[in-house]
This record gives sequence, C-alpha cells and structure tokens, in this order.
Amino acid sequence: MSARDEILHRIRAANGPSPAAVPVPRDYATTGAYAPGAPELLDLLADRLRDYRAAVHRCAPADLAATLAELTRGWRVAVPDGLTVPGAVPDRPALSHTDLDGVDAVLTACAAACADTGTIALDGGAGQGRRALTLVPDRHVCVIHAEQVVQTVPELLRRLDPARPLTLISGPSATSDIELDRVEGVHGPRTLIVVIVDGGVPAGPIVSTGSRG
Repeated sequence: MSARDEILHRIRAANGPSPAAVPVPRDYATTGAYAPGAPELLDLLADRLRDYRAAVHRCAPADLAATLAELTRGWRVAVPDGLTVPGAVPDRPALSHTDLDGVDAVLTACAAACADTGTIALDGGAGQGRRALTLVPDRHVCVIHAEQVVQTVPELLRRLDPARPLTLISGPSATSDIELDRVEGVHGPRTLIVVIVDGGVPAGPIVSTGSRG
C-alpha cells in the first residue's frame, strides 16, 4: 500500500461508513407557464436584467442594425470569429488580452436566456466566441432573440450542452465582499447592455456564419 493509499484508508476509517443515499426530490417545476419567446417572458427577462443594473433595449428584427449602430456609436467594438458586424474588429486571429482591454466593447450573441432568473447563457458557440472575449472588455453588448428566451432554469439547462464552456451571466460583474459595498467590473465587464429582439433572426447586421448541430 502506498503512502497515499494509507492516508486515504485512515481518513475513510475515521469518517466511518458512508451514509445512506437520500432520495432527491424531483417534483419541482421543469417547464414554465409560457412558451419560449412569449411576450410575457421577454417583459420578465427585461425586468430581471434591469434589477441587476443591466441596460436593456428592445427592438424588432428590422431595427436591430440601427439599434446596434446607435448603441456602439464611436466605440471600437470586438466581435467573435464567425459574426459579421460592419466596422467591428473580428477576433481572428485571437486578440491578445491587451488588445481586448483596449476595445470599448464586445458584441456577441448568446445560447439561451432564462426569464425567471434574468440569466444569459453563453456556450462558446456560433456568434459567442471564447470566454476571454466576454470577460476582458469593460462593456458587453449581448443580443438575445425572442425564441432563445425560456421561463425556468430546467428549460435553460436543457438547451445547453454541459460539455461546452458555459458562462452564465446575471447582470454586470459585481461583488459586495468588502464591507457590503457593491463594486462592478471585478470579474468581468462593468457594463452589460442587452438587446432583446422581439421577432425572428434577421439576415444582418449581426449574422452568424456557423451554427451548432
């Protein structure tokens, strides 16, 4: 027996027999009262995001180009490889951390969103890019299409692949660890700007050139 095995054996002996497995209740709600993309869910998601101090904008698919242009006017904006946005800086080849710190904002799509918790999910898929892209810049502009919005956390998780690099966002990065004073921009973007598109996915100006299978 190796020294490691001996130590683990002594720890197990000291802890005693393993406790009996406790049944996990599974009677919680796994679906919401509204279908994905319902107007009620979009309103709820917008309210939750505003509670988290995110800036929320609503638009129709035909107005997405003008909305994004107005929001990012005068900014140097980075976008993931595979996303076409006029005038933006593509992350191809991958921008260095210094370059990412030098842009004014990053603009991405998302994988899905949960209205109940105001949570946006990124999975590194088409239009979202690598994790550093949405953590280093001080502003994150995220586009959410109506059909991506579900009501409950179980519905959100069913849309995600646990094997992918998941990032769950509920408002700007913030902490209150020091004397309960809220400080934003500690672990990620100081400012979260969300554009909720009330209809289908348009052909531009934010166009994914790839898709998940």
